[in-house]
Amino acid sequence: MAGNSEIEWTDVTWNPVAGCSIASSGCTNCYAMRMAARLQAMGHPKYKGTTRKSGGRYVWTGRVNIDEGSLYAPAEWRKPKRIFVNSMADLFHQDVPDHFIKRVWEVMLSCPQHHFQVLTKRPGRMADMFASGSLKNIVNVWVGTSVESAEFSDRVEQLKRIKDSTLFISFEPLIGRIAEIDLRGVHWAIVGGESGPRSRPMEEEWVERLFHICRRDDVAFFFKQWGGRNKKAAGREFNGRTYDEYPLELEP
Repeated sequence: MAGNSEIEWTDVTWNPVAGCSIASSGCTNCYAMRMAARLQAMGHPKYKGTTRKSGGRYVWTGRVNIDEGSLYAPAEWRKPKRIFVNSMADLFHQDVPDHFIKRVWEVMLSCPQHHFQVLTKRPGRMADMFASGSLKNIVNVWVGTSVESAEFSDRVEQLKRIKDSTLFISFEPLIGRIAEIDLRGVHWAIVGGESGPRSRPMEEEWVERLFHICRRDDVAFFFKQWGGRNKKAAGREFNGRTYDEYPLELEP
């Protein structure tokens, strides 16, 4: 239902939704597709029908499964945690009902001890739900979007339609240079290269550019990894050090 995470910028993952569909080029080698395929093969009902084999590998089918059983898991964790919401799905996928998204929001509201990190490649729908009043700003909920290349930098402006929330951008997997982007009003940026057997390379200059933009626009900078086939060997150091900045720190 949920578990400790090896993702460097979070503590645990929470997946009340499973399954997704390809939204853009950053999804091509999605780790969640591979993991969902393994879980589906093991007979986990939550992942039933979410992947299929295509061209020698597994890809999303577009099926989305709601997992009522894991919905209230954060309430069981008393110690404050950073919680990545739906690492195995996109909460704002078109097939996740509005009423279920609202229930997820209610759970987060009821757990002020945690910081929730909601990441989507569909920020337009998220912003629309805020604009309509379906979703409310919650101080411990950070909302973000993924931008893998300049082609999708418009997602930043869609995200910035959401006011009075902690906003973040995940530039991961960074598969193209982003020459210029306005991050004013954004609070946090995660930058990382793609990992795995089919990973696409990330250039150091691309990271340098985003680092300077973050410093210019007063954005906390988190460098996750260089990526590659062996991400542990490539490491996490940038400019001779690690960058583990956050927009807000958890209360002890």
